[in-house]
Amino acid sequence: MTLYPLLRPLIFTIDAERAHRLSIAGLKAVPAIGAKRAPRELQVQIAGLTFPNPVGLAPGFDKDAEVFDEMLGLGFGHVEIGTVTPLPQSGNPKPRLFRLREDEAVINRMGFNNAGQAAAAKRLARRDRSRGIVGINIGANKDSEDRITDYEAGARAMAPMADYLTINISSPNTPGLRALQDEGALDALLERVLAARGAEGPPVFLKVAPDLEPADIDAISRTAITRGIDALIVGNTTISRPALHSRHAGETGGLSGKPLAPLSRQRLADFRKATGSAMPIIAVGGIDSAEEAWARIRAGASLVQLYTALAFHGPGLGRRIALGLDKLREREGFASIAEAVGTG
Repeated sequence: MTLYPLLRPLIFTIDAERAHRLSIAGLKAVPAIGAKRAPRELQVQIAGLTFPNPVGLAPGFDKDAEVFDEMLGLGFGHVEIGTVTPLPQSGNPKPRLFRLREDEAVINRMGFNNAGQAAAAKRLARRDRSRGIVGINIGANKDSEDRITDYEAGARAMAPMADYLTINISSPNTPGLRALQDEGALDALLERVLAARGAEGPPVFLKVAPDLEPADIDAISRTAITRGIDALIVGNTTISRPALHSRHAGETGGLSGKPLAPLSRQRLADFRKATGSAMPIIAVGGIDSAEEAWARIRAGASLVQLYTALAFHGPGLGRRIALGLDKLREREGFASIAEAVGTG
């Protein structure tokens, strides 16, 4: 039995952003443990990488590559750090992170606050790659005059340390960033990032927003396939507002957590259809249980990622979901998780 439900009321008396920093400090204070070997049936192979289980930690938790080993030790099949930008930036004014307790959700308007790519690169260059898969999520500085150049620089700088790179054009908290999802801008962005990554560089994934029209989904899928992107990450926080009950429901920013699940499921289906299953999809948004992760896998996701649910269910959630997936796989008669992808 986890102790987290007993500790959560105390943790929730602390400002959300301060609580997050305290969690990072606590993880750094304890030596990282080696990840337990997952059942072989949980392995998933995409983009030439073998993920020991399909449950990953989404970016935002470990922005500056401080605790990726610790999170791998807690049972995640991969950890995606970032978003990191070429130059350090403080992000948007505080307060900018709000728990919606009644909704099991969070609204954030962080604004890519991070210590910059050079700081993250120093930590990542020392890592033991045998401990697990670490992706690097790259973005553009808020005040950049040429954001495509920022992504190009990020790909060049971070590729040597990355098991995979993620191009993040999905955040609602950097003004104008989502305009890079437009077909012409996206094509130019992908062309330059892939060139900067180099022929021998890591796979490149594209992270897209859930707030898209059907024409956008078709255009993004077409461009990603044409340019040879290795996987789509669908999606990020939403600027839409389903029915919410918390007093923080009216805050500006991106909504994540349980209320995002229906929209995220729909976008997974939309991109699965638009790509014709020609590209692996990583599902993000509202995943808080093995049952929800299993539903996304059956709907076509090769991998899933979570973050917000940790605040409500504790740091052991990644391992619990992975083990729950193995039980669901066995119960429903699949030889492996990979065999179940897209069978729903």
